Amino acid sequence: MKRINVISSSIKSIGYDSQSCILEIEFSRGAIYQYKNVPSLHVVRLIFAESVGKYFHQHIEKNYEYEKIGE
Repeated sequence: MKRINVISSSIKSIGYDSQSCILEIEFSRGAIYQYKNVPSLHVVRLIFAESVGKYFHQHIEKNYEYEKIGE
């Protein structure tokens, strides 16, 4: 999945597949996770958030099923 880099101390890049509604997050420490059934509105808000990490922790991290796919 193609990802875009974001300005964040905790998140390096963000990718999204609109067909499957999977959000892919590459964290600054190298771990890559996929979050399932994330609406595109959350992805847009995440990318343009004043604090990407804060938005992620408040709206995505605990609200969607996820799996680690890489390091």
